[in-house]
Amino acid sequence: MRYDNGGALLVAVLKELGIDTVFGIVSVHNLPLVEAVDRELRFVPVRHEASAVNAADAYGRARGGLGCALTSTGTGAGNAAGSLIEALASGTSVLHITGQVESEFLGSGRGFIHETKDQLGMLTAVSKHAVSVGSTDEAGRLLREAARAALTAPGGPASVEWPIDLQYAAQTDAGETVPEPARPALDPVALAAAGTLLSTARRPLIWAGGGANAARAELAALVEATGAGLLTSNSGRGAVPEDHPQVIGNFATTPAGRALLADADVLVTIGTHFRSNETADYGLELPGAERHIHIDVDAAALGRVYPAAHALHADAADALAALLPHARTAEPEWTRRVARVREDVRATLHDNIGPQAAICDALRAVLPRDAVIARDVTIPSSSWGNRLLEMYAPESNVFPRGGGIGQGLGMGIGAALADPERPTVVIAGDGGLAVHLGELLTVAQERPRLTVLVFNDGGYGVLRNMQDRYSERRSGVDLATPDFDLLARACGLPYLRIADAEHARPVLEEAVGSAGPVLVEVDLAALGPMKAPFTPPVKIPTA
Repeated sequence: MRYDNGGALLVAVLKELGIDTVFGIVSVHNLPLVEAVDRELRFVPVRHEASAVNAADAYGRARGGLGCALTSTGTGAGNAAGSLIEALASGTSVLHITGQVESEFLGSGRGFIHETKDQLGMLTAVSKHAVSVGSTDEAGRLLREAARAALTAPGGPASVEWPIDLQYAAQTDAGETVPEPARPALDPVALAAAGTLLSTARRPLIWAGGGANAARAELAALVEATGAGLLTSNSGRGAVPEDHPQVIGNFATTPAGRALLADADVLVTIGTHFRSNETADYGLELPGAERHIHIDVDAAALGRVYPAAHALHADAADALAALLPHARTAEPEWTRRVARVREDVRATLHDNIGPQAAICDALRAVLPRDAVIARDVTIPSSSWGNRLLEMYAPESNVFPRGGGIGQGLGMGIGAALADPERPTVVIAGDGGLAVHLGELLTVAQERPRLTVLVFNDGGYGVLRNMQDRYSERRSGVDLATPDFDLLARACGLPYLRIADAEHARPVLEEAVGSAGPVLVEVDLAALGPMKAPFTPPVKIPTA
């Protein structure tokens, strides 16, 4: 197949992939690509390249597939790097296409506009897969290979750099398909041993990470067959809907969660990184290796954090289906205890967050089950949004798992445009929102059905609480914040305010019921404090 230029080829490949929306910033080094996408698909001109990748990332998460970001070379590609790190940390599928200077000047170091030293090396460092287009007859193949790499578990971002002269040139494309890699074959000896252990379980627990999201039916079947309690990492939330009576959720480090782990006789873990912030900096105690069945498609992840005598290198769906015939029902009192723990940890957290509990309750009451809740790294997210606010499917659970602040607004834009009929909510702090405040103009321009819920405490509240607790003075945490009413009016956005717990339900009903964007400020000084200031689960050596 012959195409007039790289833009026409890119559009054809994106249509094959089912992508109808691309996020990016136009540049002299991607103009043919942007023009073609804008003409035949939807091009969303964000205000910063990092937001382009965040939006593409969340677009893919909300659809359960692949998102696409389009940036310029040099500084533009560098701006995207931080958000590529987030996609890499989360294992989410992003196709990142960036420009490059003209082929004849590549690597010359002569200071050609937008040129940077070893851009491909930079992209390789922050991507699962990175490649450079070197001719007009290979771009289609390289784009398809990048998409396949991004989608293959464990997923991640794939970057393609494309010199501008080759973008403008006519393209030849053979249209070859890229086969899906074979799934790893289950070791029958390892499976038999794991099955024997599972058949003895009378007090079983299951821990689901992001790798379980593609095995929801198999996971639910094992939960039901065993009567086990289901703990999750943040990434595994919604793999089984969180209103299921056996889903404890992201509460492993609570006293009740630790007690269950101490008493469990078998633990099955699926596709989880055991991140430091979800294991109390690896201080959380799990059952011993001989009682641990660890499933992961990434062989390097098996036993990397917690030892496991029963390591199954396999696709989660395959391994869970193979284990299911070995399942036996737990002791009835164990399953009843799981249900009590589930209720107790939620009630405790609900009480501890004080007046913010009204916002959590109102959000869940007014949002449909399939609504996306994109959460920036901020106190409401870290304390209750990542735990208490129920998720019913992985597509609803959008959060920067690498821990970077300021990514929530871009993610909310991408998630909202992934399904324009479904309401989307962003939970952000005033500090995080300020990182990419310009994206409010993207919201105003694109008019998604998006409620931006900004919790205003005048700075970086998490770090402020840490300094107040462990230091003699504050440093860099108290920030000037805008008048959000005036800011919303300047951007042409509707504005609402929550200053009391009784405001939460009516304000959020109005905002979520809107057909377009709304900025909602939560005035934390007026609303009132949590019972105990939230600090993150990190070690302070001088404390």
